[in-house]
Order: sequence, then structure tokens, then C-alpha cells
Amino acid sequence: MRQPERGTDLTDLQTDRPHPARIYDYWLGGKDNFLPDRQAAEHAISAAADIPAAARENRAFLRRAVQLAARSGVRQFIDVGAGLPSPGNVHQVAQSVDPQVRVVYVDNDPIVLTHGRALLVDNRSTTVLTGDVRELDELFERPELRALVDLSQPVAVLLLAVLHFVTDEQAREAVRQVYERVAPGSYLLLSHSTHEGNPERAAEVAKTWDKTASGIRLRTRAQVTELFEGWELLEPGVEFVPLWRPEGEGATDASTRWMYAGVGRKS
Repeated sequence: MRQPERGTDLTDLQTDRPHPARIYDYWLGGKDNFLPDRQAAEHAISAAADIPAAARENRAFLRRAVQLAARSGVRQFIDVGAGLPSPGNVHQVAQSVDPQVRVVYVDNDPIVLTHGRALLVDNRSTTVLTGDVRELDELFERPELRALVDLSQPVAVLLLAVLHFVTDEQAREAVRQVYERVAPGSYLLLSHSTHEGNPERAAEVAKTWDKTASGIRLRTRAQVTELFEGWELLEPGVEFVPLWRPEGEGATDASTRWMYAGVGRKS
């Protein structure tokens, strides 16, 4: 793995308040979390016991969508808001299709960078950068990213469970920046939390993020669909995560309805 960018502060871990990456890690059964993260995560579970299942279903969507892009010929991936390493990471899925696939992980939690460096020390085609979905223009100019990613060639950009942490304007701007930067044949992989599948429980679950730096914004199917403006939205369009092209994974009426997912292609 390439070295982290200069100026990265690995001491500002902010372990005194919950962080979305570490809350998500807890739901997936990880160990890289702290008491504030566990307390926030357990609040969500107390309001909706199927929240950890929703996190696992989002990982399953990641696998299906990354496989689709890789099998379509994409050999570069940028995962923004990547979170802590867990089984079925993007590089594991994509490099199982082609070992030469290059992957850049991006997250604003320094702990992600620390663990990513340890995990990928021997992987020369994958790196981890600190960055923010609200500053994608700066990210796309970063030499560390350009060392692995050729933006004149198709790339798949993942914005999974990250845009609900920014405002409407910031979400639209992030997708716009991706669209303007990537080459034709590129893909946008997106998932986003919603209240529409669980209107009675959503307000209480949303309190999980009250003490994080960002809070959360639950959006409708129509709002998530609007984020794909300009992209060719692949079938089945924007759908609940477990229902997006299920592959014998038991997507039924019992599946969770906490997140929407979609994949767009730039013509």
C-alpha cells in the first residue's frame, strides 16, 4: 500500500463521541469501536432490531454492485466514506475479478486510515486516504489518488451510506463533481438511508447520530433518484437495498427497508 498523504493527523481520533464509521463497524460485528460508538449503535438497535441486518445487506449490495462494474470492464474504484475494513471490502471483491484492479479508499476517520494501512501493507494496487465527501474537488486532484487512478479511463465511484450525512446541496454537489470528473463508461454506486420503509420507527433511529459531527438526513426514493440526474440509472432503478438485483440472498418481505440503493452509468 502507498504511504498516506502528508499532514495526516493520526492522533485526532475523537473517541469521546460516536463516529458513523465506528457505529457501522459495531453493527457488522467489528471490534474497532469505542463506548460512545457502541452506545449510539445500541440506541438504534433498541428502536429497530433489524438495523444490524440492514448494515449487512448494504455490504451485500456493495458486493453485487462492485462485481457488476468489474465484470463490465471497470478496473479502477474509489470508495468514498469507506468505513473500517470488514469482510468483503471493495478491493477483495473487485480483485477477485481481476487482480490488477486499483482501489482508493477514502474516509474522514483517521482510525480508518490506520487500520487500512495495516491491512493493505502488501497490496500495491490499493491505498487509503483521509478525505471528505464534501471536498471531492480537492480529492480528485490529490497526487496520492492520481498515482493509482487514471480519470481519463472508466472508474466506479462508491458513495455508500455517506450522502445522508450531508445537506441536500452538498449531496447534489458531490454527485455533480463525480459526474464531471469521471470518463464515459464510469459507474456511480450509491446507497442512502430512508424513513419511507419504517415511518413509525425512523425518527427514533435517526437520534443515533445526534451526537456525531454530522447528524443524519433521511431521504425519499424520489430524492435519491434525483441524485442520479445525468446518469443512466440501471435497472431496477432506486430500490430498497436487499431488493436491488438480489442473487438468491433471500430478499423477501422480511428483508429490511432502511436504505435505498442504485447504480448509474455515465454514457
